[in-house]
Amino acid sequence: MADNDIASLERQIFELTAQLNELRRNSVPLPVPGYRFATLTGEVTLLELFAGRDRLLAIHNMGQGCRYCTLWADGFNGMLSHLEDAMSVVLLSGDPPALQRDFANSRNWRFRLASHVGGDYIKEQTVMEGLDNMPGAVLYERQGDQVLRKNSCVFGPGDLYCSLWSLLGLAGLGEAEWTPQYRYWRRPEKMDDGGANLLE
Repeated sequence: MADNDIASLERQIFELTAQLNELRRNSVPLPVPGYRFATLTGEVTLLELFAGRDRLLAIHNMGQGCRYCTLWADGFNGMLSHLEDAMSVVLLSGDPPALQRDFANSRNWRFRLASHVGGDYIKEQTVMEGLDNMPGAVLYERQGDQVLRKNSCVFGPGDLYCSLWSLLGLAGLGEAEWTPQYRYWRRPEKMDDGGANLLE
């Protein structure tokens, strides 16, 4: 009986997701200002982040201080080439550009990066009203030199955007039982190389 209930609920989720995507397809985009961002190579505009494409996926990342945002970005990095076949992609955070790049390199992220430096962009383009710097994503469209906001979503444990939660759910695990970490290596009791100068 439980297996039938699970299969039925999975079908409902699949159907509701299809309905959600249809609503997003038909949503009316709204114009946004010409925000500016800091990068390692200088200031860029939101329009320039499109890099000549008609769509831009802006991933809102809280920065290196958030283990959950790191988890989502690790997952998106694995499918970045697929995403970039369909649209331009940029990871935005409030961290300074050099810190963004150092952290991205430590994770082997291949994203284009830009910093909103905590300015008007993240306050006005937040994915959750009343909360700036909330993790999520915004899909922008370009019509000539005009940028329009088409859709957005919020990231959080159990959402549709991190497949790990569904796989943990198969094991009966959720946010209460598991928290993402930056590293999972544990120092062995005995270091075969002596353990000198070991950074943990």
